[in-house]
Amino acid sequence: MIALEYQILLAILLDQLLGDPRWLPHPVRIIGTVCAGCERLTRALLPPFVAGICTVALVLGFTVATTWAVLAGANLLHPWLGNTASILLLYTTIAARDLVSHSRQVYAALDTGNLPEARRRVGMIVGRDTANLDEAGIARAAVESVAESMVDGVTAPLFFAVLGGPMAAMLYKAVNTMDSMFGYKNERYRKFGWAAARLDDLANFIPARLTSLMIPAAAFLLRLEAKGSLFILLRDRLRHASPNSGHTEAAVAGALGVQLGGANLYSGKLMEKPAIGEPTRPIEPRDILRVNRLMLAGSCLTFIFLLTLRGQILAHLFRFASR
Repeated sequence: MIALEYQILLAILLDQLLGDPRWLPHPVRIIGTVCAGCERLTRALLPPFVAGICTVALVLGFTVATTWAVLAGANLLHPWLGNTASILLLYTTIAARDLVSHSRQVYAALDTGNLPEARRRVGMIVGRDTANLDEAGIARAAVESVAESMVDGVTAPLFFAVLGGPMAAMLYKAVNTMDSMFGYKNERYRKFGWAAARLDDLANFIPARLTSLMIPAAAFLLRLEAKGSLFILLRDRLRHASPNSGHTEAAVAGALGVQLGGANLYSGKLMEKPAIGEPTRPIEPRDILRVNRLMLAGSCLTFIFLLTLRGQILAHLFRFASR
């Protein structure tokens, strides 16, 4: 039996080697299909608010049942097959390589001066209108995307994996998938998506804060603005509309010495977001490469901290049980 710590480490290595191959049947896509089916079913029978709660319960139940069936079936055939299934499930919850890859494609287009391609590429990872963004606007969008996504794409799955193995990590991805599908404040999802959005906020509460505290340390290792990262984190972390995203975005803005937030267009409508950070210098395309390094270093430090904490807790429990 491979210890959970090594299973997670192997899953991280798989992500770095393979990323998210489009030909591989991905559990998140399966969960997305189940979400859509449950939405149709519950909306046909119940009021939107109750239907949203029931959909969350059904999707979580499906995730628990299928994850348990996969792990139990694999272990029944052979323990090593069970280990392999655990590692593969954990691997599918981590998206560090894809996060870097997508943002680097934006940088590559900017580096060659191909603004139309850069706008198209950044439009694949952000929700704002990108057709009229200039170079600085494209770079800011990519930096903000990486800063926000490092929690739900990397450190939160690692947090739940360390906490409860593949089952907990898959449940987190189910919650995150439901929020991405239902967590909109428009007429269709304001009531239906309330439960999914609040559950996602709760799931990310600790990971977001823990990750944001690792970013100044990562900035120090990378010779970025560690003091600025901590200062802006403490000052601006609550300026974001999300109760969690502002923490990592503020820490990143301070580490890079740039200002994030500001005006964006969404479906043709202007939305002015609070400024996060100080405009000590103009944002530039190379900040995309810097935020990627910051994301990877911060994620590594978060993982090391989680493993250390888990080891300490298990050691104390073992000593207590031995008395």
